[in-house]
Amino acid sequence: MRPLPAPFDALFAAHPRRVGESYLAHARTAMGFGATMIVGGAACMIHGLVPALFTTTGSDTVRRLHARMGGRAREAQQAGAGLCYDI
Repeated sequence: MRPLPAPFDALFAAHPRRVGESYLAHARTAMGFGATMIVGGAACMIHGLVPALFTTTGSDTVRRLHARMGGRAREAQQAGAGLCYDI
């Protein structure tokens, strides 16, 4: 497989490679994190208007994402990629 031209490599491949993922695996992971943040953020906004609703959803979302990201960082360290908290 031919390497990508430098600008395309910098935009699309360098970061996923640095965190030990393919482009598609990285896209799937990042989109999953993003969707989770959107849902958690919406719950926080609703909670701001109606405090009785979604009382722990924002905190639960942050804890769940932190645990997932921490697990990814441990996997990256074990694979020799260093400490990577990048999504």
